[in-house]
Amino acid sequence: MKSAYPGTQAVLRAISLLKAFTPDHPERSLAELCRGVGLNKTTAYRLLSALESEGLVERPPGGEGYRLGPELLALGNRALRAGELRQAGRSELLALAQQTRETATLEVRIGRDVLILDEALGSYVIGSTPSIGTRWPAHATSTGKVLLAFLAEDELERWLRGPLPAPTRRTQRDPAALRRELLRVRERGVAVSAEELEPGFVAVGAPVRQAAGDVVAAISVGGPKSRLTPERVSAIAREVPAAAARISRRLGFDDRTAPRASGPAPSRKARP
Repeated sequence: MKSAYPGTQAVLRAISLLKAFTPDHPERSLAELCRGVGLNKTTAYRLLSALESEGLVERPPGGEGYRLGPELLALGNRALRAGELRQAGRSELLALAQQTRETATLEVRIGRDVLILDEALGSYVIGSTPSIGTRWPAHATSTGKVLLAFLAEDELERWLRGPLPAPTRRTQRDPAALRRELLRVRERGVAVSAEELEPGFVAVGAPVRQAAGDVVAAISVGGPKSRLTPERVSAIAREVPAAAARISRRLGFDDRTAPRASGPAPSRKARP
């Protein structure tokens, strides 16, 4: 039966090639792979070439076969880290959602976006729509600002040269102004997004660190502007960093002894 989703068959075939490598057969020739997954040589070679270009398979030096590539290790490490993050953060998200009655999220950066890895819904009817897996432009969110603020200088410089879409008229699109804001976020350890992602939506974010001190995620509490008044934002801006610090400690970070290994602060030219 033909799939209703274009490209599904190619994806399934590529996955079957990856699964053909086993501990007993870590390296296979093209002919062996074709026999093992039932593909002709042309199709298998095309798929393997695509996988090789992404580092998912590689050819051993001097050999004619294939083996799994280093990018699979990176993907596996990301999956393990995501699971560890969710486990470490779950109770704090639930506590924040119960305490504030607003939705609390745990987010990571994926390229130029942030992705909601986990969340705990608030008890208010408005503002409690599930959105795990949703991606938003990083610079328009409180969590994204946190994650950008702790990038190494060269990485931040490259990021600022990219496109800055504006979901609302309040989204910051000027790289110099955004850099200045990120410096303040870095100094204060908390970020606010006020109607920059969506009109009427306000969120407060804070960094989550792993054992070495690197900022690997951020948590936030967000809701309608009608409820997140300036006074309430000030209170939440104390609660969210405290919860983030507890998650960081569960990940092995000790702010009394661990180095802050997140790279240098934004350059002096960006200071307000």
